[in-house]
Amino acid sequence: MVTPILRLLNFVPKTIRCVPGLSGNFLLAQSPALRIAALPGQPCRMTSFFNKIPAENIWKGVTSVSNAGKKRGRGKGTGRKTAKNLNRGQVIGVGKLNIMWPGLSAPILQGKDLVRQQQLPEDTERMAKLVKMRDEMSTFRYLRLLPIERGWSGTKLPGRSIGPPDPVGDDAFEGFDTKVLEFKSVFHMKGNFGRRRRMSCMAITGNGKGLAGFGLAKSVDGRSAVKRARNRAGQKLMYIELYNNHTVMHDFFTQFGRTKIFVTQKPEGFGLVCHRAIKTMCEVIGIKDLYAKVEGSTNLQHIVKAFFIGLLKQKTHKQMAEEKGLHLVEFKKEQGYFPKVIASPTKCRSKAELKPDELLDYSQYVMDGRVVLKKKKYPKFYVNTPGWQIHLKKYLWRRNHDDVRLRMVTEQGEIRSFLTDKYPEAKPQVWVKKRQEEQPEE
Repeated sequence: MVTPILRLLNFVPKTIRCVPGLSGNFLLAQSPALRIAALPGQPCRMTSFFNKIPAENIWKGVTSVSNAGKKRGRGKGTGRKTAKNLNRGQVIGVGKLNIMWPGLSAPILQGKDLVRQQQLPEDTERMAKLVKMRDEMSTFRYLRLLPIERGWSGTKLPGRSIGPPDPVGDDAFEGFDTKVLEFKSVFHMKGNFGRRRRMSCMAITGNGKGLAGFGLAKSVDGRSAVKRARNRAGQKLMYIELYNNHTVMHDFFTQFGRTKIFVTQKPEGFGLVCHRAIKTMCEVIGIKDLYAKVEGSTNLQHIVKAFFIGLLKQKTHKQMAEEKGLHLVEFKKEQGYFPKVIASPTKCRSKAELKPDELLDYSQYVMDGRVVLKKKKYPKFYVNTPGWQIHLKKYLWRRNHDDVRLRMVTEQGEIRSFLTDKYPEAKPQVWVKKRQEEQPEE
């Protein structure tokens, strides 16, 4: 027991004697200032799991939740470290006294001179630096993003832009933008490795002019998965035909697995009314106006694949005219429904050549004979109540007044009757308050 105690001391006494004592051994020194007593020779264990296991594993045993508990929704906030690491900033050989130890906190040789142990000036800000370092580590800060940089749900990765793919040789992806569609953790069970956890990322890249591609990648690290998916999307580019650079060529139906999508062409200024994944894909491709209805499964990967299959199966106006042997005519409301021929076949068929059972409805032709499911609209719950019938009787005499007033103001600039020219008094009365405002001040 003498050796370990003397190692803890910074000095060695001149004379040490071992005297048998009552219940143990006592160490006596000639110097009266030194009185060291060794504990009786009891067996003790100097190691435990506290100094064998790292601090992170010890904290994990206290704060973690079992897999069964996670499935039940417990421990949602345990991934956050709340304990301070008191060893942060501590360096072996550096303490409060600020002593320079050759071979530990300083080199043994400095040039040709031998470095000796010496005490340096006291560092008064040492404790303040340590406290600041520990406080910065313990405080949890959420990632703040600009509103235009946010994804589908705040700072989560799906829906966010991650830049263009990496250049391949001399070819750079100028004008391209990549957005994440899916980012999740997946598990794979193997007999030799057990349950392996990896991050899966699905991304789409495009230049906003009809050139786009999507890629799926997995990796142990989330960053490498995002990088792989972005580069794979750049390697699988496809060109998609656009109508007037703002919408799809025509309405179409597409399907992948149990996911069905009905896409409708819309006029300029309508916007994107569709699933958020389809909206993100349209922004990258360059589609500005579209309506899409998803039926069946909403598996995101199936939605992406089904939408791309439908875009690639689109037919140009010339192809449709040649396939049917008929002229393709366009009617638009903004053009007064005036017919406009946009494609003609090489040889147009006559009316006698048309088959009686041939599909001539354009909407069903482009949808492959399918029709969008429209749910039946049931009447409101209050329609058959007595109070609603009384309301209809009171409202009957003025039920179209709002529409008539709006049409008069739009067409004639004021509310007037067809008898106003002959009878000027056939005008609506002006309220007293409005009449006073119209009178000029004297």
